Amino acid sequence: MRITELFDNGEFVVTAEVGPPKGINASHVVAEAKEYLSTITAVNVTDNQSSVMRMGSLPTCVQLKNAGLTPILQLTCRDRNRIALQSELLGAASLGIDNILCLTGDHTTMGDHAGAKPVFDLDSVSLLHTVCQLEKGVDLGGNPLVGEAPKFAKGAVVSPCSDSVDAQLAKMERKCLAGAEYFQTQAVFDSEKFIRFMEKAKQFGKPVQLGVIIPKSAGMCKFMNNNVAGVHVPQEMIDALAADKERAKAGITGVEIAAKIIKECRPYCQGVHIMALGWEAKVPELLKQAGL
Repeated sequence: MRITELFDNGEFVVTAEVGPPKGINASHVVAEAKEYLSTITAVNVTDNQSSVMRMGSLPTCVQLKNAGLTPILQLTCRDRNRIALQSELLGAASLGIDNILCLTGDHTTMGDHAGAKPVFDLDSVSLLHTVCQLEKGVDLGGNPLVGEAPKFAKGAVVSPCSDSVDAQLAKMERKCLAGAEYFQTQAVFDSEKFIRFMEKAKQFGKPVQLGVIIPKSAGMCKFMNNNVAGVHVPQEMIDALAADKERAKAGITGVEIAAKIIKECRPYCQGVHIMALGWEAKVPELLKQAGL
């Protein structure tokens, strides 16, 4: 099932994110997804997130699909050239994975293999263009594919709370022109900024999912403010997490913060994307408090 069909039908699409294991056994990832994420629309599978080596996104997607869930394959340009990216896309289509999210990817210096050579033969915009070419039955070298061409729901990312809104809108436009059909945003902590961005972004006519992180602690929020581009956690949220460390540690405060953001932003978006960062067990309570 391509999630673009749900957007077209006016459904409010809820997705969440899981990370593959740093090993060969993904059974616990699948089990947690089945237990905590079975009521949502689809499950994103990260692709060596933050440049930390893990099992690939594609085999994890296949295992989630076999368990009855709808996976979204995240595909970054950091680790593969255009040949390998096209090969991965054809492989995904052959295995019934038809939802993708195209990303440029974090630089290798951020991860656990700092000496690894980054590729970046393509970026997220040219990767979207590549997918469109494959859907037409032709590869980037101009060579025809044999047999049936793939068809994907093509997603991209935007950062609505970035300091440079105009730059983000320009990137969003380029991605739309390259073939993006829906967007998932970077984590939003400032509802007013998101709403202002969406008032301008609606010109592109593409469905946008609000990106939400369940904040775990004041320290985590300070780290994001200092190190994650396009993310800013307001001081009052940091203070709320610091005020009662036991409630924060239990996830109570973080769920309340995330639910409030969803409620405030829901009228201005077409879905929500939850980045639980290991707190998948908190997702059902978050959905309940957010009224989803």
